[in-house]
Amino acid sequence: MRVIIAGKGKMLANLIRGALLSKAEVVGILRYENLYMSAFQLYLHDLLNNSPELTLIKKYKLKDIKCSSINSDKFKNEILNLNADVLLVGTWGEKVNNDVINLPVIGTINVHPSLLPKYRGPNPYLQTIWHREKYSGVTFHLMTDKYDAGGILAQDKIEILPVDTGKELREKTVFRARLLCARLFEKLNNGCVEPIAQNESEASYYKDIKPEDMTLNFANETAEEVLAHVRAFYPFRPVYIQSDNKFFIVNPYKAELLDDYDVPASIKSSAKFSLTVACKDGRCVKFSDLKKYNKFVLF
Repeated sequence: MRVIIAGKGKMLANLIRGALLSKAEVVGILRYENLYMSAFQLYLHDLLNNSPELTLIKKYKLKDIKCSSINSDKFKNEILNLNADVLLVGTWGEKVNNDVINLPVIGTINVHPSLLPKYRGPNPYLQTIWHREKYSGVTFHLMTDKYDAGGILAQDKIEILPVDTGKELREKTVFRARLLCARLFEKLNNGCVEPIAQNESEASYYKDIKPEDMTLNFANETAEEVLAHVRAFYPFRPVYIQSDNKFFIVNPYKAELLDDYDVPASIKSSAKFSLTVACKDGRCVKFSDLKKYNKFVLF
């Protein structure tokens, strides 16, 4: 099984490990950094940041493909020249064109960090926590020209704990993706995987967040919704509290529900770098270790 893997960060590193565990032959890696960095910028980046995926590329002497787009003629030639059976994609910002999807011998497989068909679209880590789901997952599916909609090849459920932020959920998900990747390639090598069509009646899609989503609105959210909001956005985007003309950046690990307040939605009390705020349902959330933010200073 000859595999090219395209991806970014921790997901890419774990997919490389998973493919190697299965004894697949990893014939090339396309890193997402190629899309927005020049050759010189990427050289400096690699010199200063010894990332897990780069460490694996060097350790196993994997081909580090240099292409500015997954849809470029250069990358299509790489797929053909390397005689790739599978193109595996995990954490990628470009829409992949059909002429690329159809080039590998077996096909192109996408790795999506949710229980498809639920939570299609960008950043399901954030969305599942924000919507207070108890479970998320990871899904390997055939890539088509419709986002996250192809036949499912493998899927695993992941529990979301009440204390999980997007960071913890992502760490659990990429590790599970490694194990699932190894099992899937072993099955593919034996020719015993049949895609399962997604149930479109259960599908949901969430677009990327908007700037206004980064400011908490206590009049419109219950205390539990506020806590979910804060946990979901970390570490992807900061979440702010506005008090008068001041903004504070929330520490997701320093927010707690208080049950001994019963007041309308308002700032109940404040101290230096700490606020207790009443929410829509009258329950309060205490925020500690706040960082004050303005245009010039973050302290």
